[in-house]
Amino acid sequence: MATARHADDTGWGGVYFADHFMMNTPDGTSPEVETLECTAVLAVMAATTTRVRLGSLVLGNTYRHPAVVAKWAATVDHVSRGRLVLGIGAGWQENEHHQYGIAKPAPRELVDRFEEACEVLTGLLRRPRTTFQGQHYVLQDAECEPKPISDPLPILIGGKGDRMLGVVARHADEWNMWASPERLRERGAVLDARCESIGRDPTTIHRSVQALVHLTDDAGAAAAFVRNVEPRPAVAGSPERFAEYVAGCLEEGADEVIVPDFTLAQGTKRLDQMDQLRESVAHLITH
Repeated sequence: MATARHADDTGWGGVYFADHFMMNTPDGTSPEVETLECTAVLAVMAATTTRVRLGSLVLGNTYRHPAVVAKWAATVDHVSRGRLVLGIGAGWQENEHHQYGIAKPAPRELVDRFEEACEVLTGLLRRPRTTFQGQHYVLQDAECEPKPISDPLPILIGGKGDRMLGVVARHADEWNMWASPERLRERGAVLDARCESIGRDPTTIHRSVQALVHLTDDAGAAAAFVRNVEPRPAVAGSPERFAEYVAGCLEEGADEVIVPDFTLAQGTKRLDQMDQLRESVAHLITH
C-alpha cells in the first residue's frame, strides 16, 4: 500500500494490480511468493488514495461470474469516487486453474466466453436492466444498482491475439498489452483494422503498454536482465533508457505506459526509483 500512496502523492497517473493467486514461471512451476487477491486490494486502495486512477490488470474471466464482477466494480467505483478502471481478460495462467480446480476451456471457447462476459458487463454497468441469453451466461431482467459514478465506467481489455483484438474493437474503452514499441506498432495496426471493419474510430480506444523495468548502472547486469526475462519485453539500465522506451511507445500510439513494480528495488529504495522514473519522463508528460 505504501507504493500506491506514494504514487498518489507524487504525480503518477494510476495504480494497477494484477489478478493472480500465485506466481508463475515459464516452466509452469509456482514459486512460493505471497500473492494478495486483486479485488480486495483495489477496494483498500480506493479507500486510502485520493487522486490516482485504480485498475485491475486484468481480472481473469474464468475466476468470477461477470455479474459478480459488475457489482464489485460499481461498488469500488463509488468508494474511489469515480476512479476505477475495470481491466478484464480471458484468463490464461495454467497453474492457477490446475491447483484450484477451475475449468480452463480451449482457446476458442475461452474467447467466446470472454466476449459474452463483455456483453454482460456493459449491460449491467450501463443499462437499467439486462436480459442476456448466451451459451455461457444467462441473465433475466437483471439489475445492478447503484450504477458506477463514472459514466461510463471505463472497461480495459488486455490481449494481443488477432481474435482478442476484435473483442477489444467491439467492447473496450481501453486496451493493454506487454510490448516493445515495435510490437505495439504491429499489434496496434491490427486493432486499427479491426476497428475500421466495424466502423469504429480507432482513436476512441485509450492504449496502454508495459514492460519489466530494472534500474542499474551496470551494462552487463542490464543485458543479463533483459536476456533472462525473454520473451517478456523488458527495459534495463538508467532512467534515461526508460525514458527512451516511453518516448518510443508514445510515438507508436500509446497513451499510457505502466511500470510493473516487482522488478524495482524493495522498501524505500523502490520509492526512490519510482521518483527517478517519474522525473526521467517529466518532459514527455503533457497532461
